[in-house]
Amino acid sequence: MTSVEGLIGELRRALDDAGLSGSFLVRDLYSGDEIGIEPDLEFPVASLVKIPLALATLERIRRGELDGTTRLLVGPGGVTAPGPAGLSRFRHPAEIAVDDLLHLSMTVSDNTATDALFTLTPPAEVAAILQGLGVRGITVRHTIGDLAKTLAELLPREDVHLAHALAIEAGTTGRGHRIPQLDVTLANSGSARAFLDLLQVLWAPSKIDADVAERVRGLMGDNMLRHRLAPDFSSDASRWSSKTGTLLNLRHEVGVVEHADGRVFGVAALTESRVPAMHQPGAEALMGQVARALRDRLREM
Repeated sequence: MTSVEGLIGELRRALDDAGLSGSFLVRDLYSGDEIGIEPDLEFPVASLVKIPLALATLERIRRGELDGTTRLLVGPGGVTAPGPAGLSRFRHPAEIAVDDLLHLSMTVSDNTATDALFTLTPPAEVAAILQGLGVRGITVRHTIGDLAKTLAELLPREDVHLAHALAIEAGTTGRGHRIPQLDVTLANSGSARAFLDLLQVLWAPSKIDADVAERVRGLMGDNMLRHRLAPDFSSDASRWSSKTGTLLNLRHEVGVVEHADGRVFGVAALTESRVPAMHQPGAEALMGQVARALRDRLREM
């Protein structure tokens, strides 16, 4: 059997050959054993921020500060630039309850629903709630709407590769970037380890209310974006619950696989690509293969 160091070397080479680099971590959520690649490397997290937002919103509902049945009026086009699905594609104003905005934000990654929730619990308050619950390492600084203010949204579709080229080339030392949304000192940010620490407290709640944790787990289990890691972790003998995040050359997913034999593994894959293309199905597949190889080795240890 290849050693752990040998396996990680092989996986690093496979990622590099595909123009990818990233932060991976797989953890047995019961034993705490883990294996990873650069697990403490910080990334802008894009839509992964929707997990902390859901947690904060549900915690405020538990405290009685918000009511999940309260309806918010969301206008046509919403509060965010149009996305591929969801409220931003609506043609007429709609009243939607907070509970249902949570469902849209988490299951179809609806950006308009997410920013409607941010109007109730702004980024600074989400960050404060995370700190109060003992969740460290995830920084929440801005709404999802701020992610829609990049060159990719201004260029015609046939020229979007130029925005990806800029994203690849404009990084600075220390994880800074000329594009603010990709600068870890300005953007919502976190590492694979930080998100696994969050998943740990959601799947084995101690500091977090059990009902709140269960609701977040349920929302992640209903996630409909299943093209990235899900093919490697979903089966008749397992349940995969996750959230994806995508922005320019960043492709992320964090989730939990619960096996029929009772073992439960948290998985985090945060990556950036050196290939200036919006659609990279090979990169998506490789992310799952690397995460699966790490899980398989941890399961054998």
